[in-house]
Amino acid sequence: MHTRLTELLEIEHPVMLAGMGGVSYHALVAAVSEAGGIGTLGASTMRPGQLPEEMQLVRSLTAKPFGVDLLTAFEGQVESGIQDVIDGGASIFVAGLGVPREVVDLLHSNNIIVGSMCGKVRHAVAAVTSGCDFVVAQGTEAGGHTGLVATMALVPQVVDAVGDKVPVVAAGGLFDGRGLAAALALGADGVWIGTRFIATPEAQAVNGYKDALLAALEDDTVISKSYTGKTCRVVRNDWTNHFERNPDELQKFPQQAFAAARAGVNHLGWPSGTDVDAAREFMPAGQGVGAINEITPAGDIVRSIVAEAEAVIDRLTAVTR
Repeated sequence: MHTRLTELLEIEHPVMLAGMGGVSYHALVAAVSEAGGIGTLGASTMRPGQLPEEMQLVRSLTAKPFGVDLLTAFEGQVESGIQDVIDGGASIFVAGLGVPREVVDLLHSNNIIVGSMCGKVRHAVAAVTSGCDFVVAQGTEAGGHTGLVATMALVPQVVDAVGDKVPVVAAGGLFDGRGLAAALALGADGVWIGTRFIATPEAQAVNGYKDALLAALEDDTVISKSYTGKTCRVVRNDWTNHFERNPDELQKFPQQAFAAARAGVNHLGWPSGTDVDAAREFMPAGQGVGAINEITPAGDIVRSIVAEAEAVIDRLTAVTR
């Protein structure tokens, strides 16, 4: 399946692993890349010095392209992380909170492709103006930090605004080949998938996280500021319910993130097997979670997404003859 995205990234399939902080580490990233998509390390929760280690581990498992997703909100994070991205051999860099022009220029000078997460049309326009090579139009259905515009409405509007200049990748509530086919129909060039890849053997996750996803229904997530101070879609639990009832206790970012850490409810990035209080723990998840019923190897997910999308497109083509 060839699109502008596969050509730009030099990959086989237009399937991107979301750079999920605390989850998308070397084993998962390498598995997605090796299957023909592209894996993206979630570096936002990594401790100092961990990103170079993870990049080296990815490269030990696959020679195929991979990327790094890094928030740019914290002072000094860009400076400390960008050089690691350059030195570690990443093919792409994706930022969740905007990419300064000087960072784009530095990455381009080192032959690294730059993408930006966008929850609004104006964010996509600004990203392209800053020199980004592709944008991810992320609808509110997405897990983790997300906006308020739905995927079905957002993607075509972003395509209309910048699709003639750069590839647009669809994100938010997508979990299978039907979502990829729908994204292509909306004018996107690929998909950015997160939650489905958490329920894999390769994903890093504390005890109870994957079980919570398997048990969750489509309406068991909520957009809450209770873990970070920013809008974030997570599995609803006692912690989110408390702040829903007591919004006056919420603090702004990053103070709320510090408060959640002190309360022992945010273990993203902790090793698999870490015991946590699942009734209060930070568990980002998108609205596609209700469709996840089993733990499946990441490579199998990539291949099934592409096969199902091709079948859907063939069926639709037959209908229109």
